[in-house]
Amino acid sequence: MARIPLTPPRTVLLRVGEWYSRRVYNQVLDPALRSLAVLAVEARVGCSCCLDAARRAGHEKGVPTVKLRNVPFWRDRTDLYTDLELLVMEYAEAMTETVPAVTEEMAQCLLADLGEAAFVELTAVIGVQNLRSRTDTVFGLLGRSLHRGNRKGHCRDHRRDRCRIPIGRVVSQA
Repeated sequence: MARIPLTPPRTVLLRVGEWYSRRVYNQVLDPALRSLAVLAVEARVGCSCCLDAARRAGHEKGVPTVKLRNVPFWRDRTDLYTDLELLVMEYAEAMTETVPAVTEEMAQCLLADLGEAAFVELTAVIGVQNLRSRTDTVFGLLGRSLHRGNRKGHCRDHRRDRCRIPIGRVVSQA
């Protein structure tokens, strides 16, 4: 059960913050790399509904479905991804660890491949996704998903405290 209201008040500050975020961010990093990083975080945190929503977002950005579905197993399916995509997913997982496991070599490779602006954006995206996933868990919003036109991104049945789709079923569709 959700521990907080699922609809924040639409204050002027919230609307300005949303506008500013849309205008300033998402300018440098390749949308496919962003999608793979978000999916790697969600797979590591373990929320199958979040994985489903992130897959849909990645699909809308044109990322091939086979790549999106195999992110939870990317280490076993390295043939599907470029070296840069593999490094991005490894970085996302390393940042998601409770004690971050990012190495200097990993950061330097990404910095060299992406450039400073995209590296900063990638790091921010992963950090925000970690914050969002972990905060949702604490607030009891484990059932986040986009079900049948629910535009807010939350399950309609807020009494559930687990995702509707077990991770095994999502993975088996890959």
